[in-house]
Amino acid sequence: MTYVAGGESALEYYPCRYGNSRVLFRGPRKQLKGKYVAFLGGTETYGRFIAEPYPALVEKQLGTSCVNFGSVNAGIDLYLNDPAVLEAAEASAVTVIQVMGAQNMSNRYYSVHPRRNDRFLRASERLQAVFPDVDFTEFHFNRHMLGRLEELSPERYGAVVEELRMAWLARMKHILTLLRGRVVLLWFAQKPPSEGPDSGLSDDPLYIDRSMIDALRPRVADVIEVPYSETARQNGTKGMVFNAFEACAAEELMGPVAHQEAAGQLVDVLAVQLHRGPR
Repeated sequence: MTYVAGGESALEYYPCRYGNSRVLFRGPRKQLKGKYVAFLGGTETYGRFIAEPYPALVEKQLGTSCVNFGSVNAGIDLYLNDPAVLEAAEASAVTVIQVMGAQNMSNRYYSVHPRRNDRFLRASERLQAVFPDVDFTEFHFNRHMLGRLEELSPERYGAVVEELRMAWLARMKHILTLLRGRVVLLWFAQKPPSEGPDSGLSDDPLYIDRSMIDALRPRVADVIEVPYSETARQNGTKGMVFNAFEACAAEELMGPVAHQEAAGQLVDVLAVQLHRGPR
């Protein structure tokens, strides 16, 4: 563990923007020219508290420019609402998409912030009708709101989860269509995908099971699964960079060993895809 006292972040992320995007991504900023690999995903792809997240490690091992478009707590909406990033991803030789949870996107029940996708904005009339006993103005984050719904009525909450699952699958199919080609789907999480529907709120990516991943296989070049290994688990926060105020958050995230394992599995797959030439 490396940690620095004080309130400022202990790690420099070199935040940068690409094109007309309003989202700050992990830097240093790369040139979107020639052959490069684009990485889309959430907190793990961004590499919070990680000096060299897996996109940077892949770049070192592969010798090909890797552009990190990961964003903390991102959902698929962040990318579908950002033409600049979609254009950059489409122009890449290969795109890696980390599987992100279904809770952080707008749907028929509630709306989320277009860039900070974990932020709850408002409940739809549909959700208010299903949960008339809830004051939705008290919620600022999706997970907090969903946890409250589960406590009140598992049955009604289950209907919301099913909507999120269907919306996620439709949106993933949409972005894969827009990218028109070589996409590698990456499951990078504490556990492997569950074998059946999971409505729990403890394991990310929320609400995604193996059947949903399998439904996307015909549309992608490959699917890579990198669940937390025992070695990565034993190392915990060793090698992560954070200050005292960030310690609790760091303990919930993948450490450097997990990122090394993800990079190791991705390199061979990406090398094959890059060898095939342009999309």
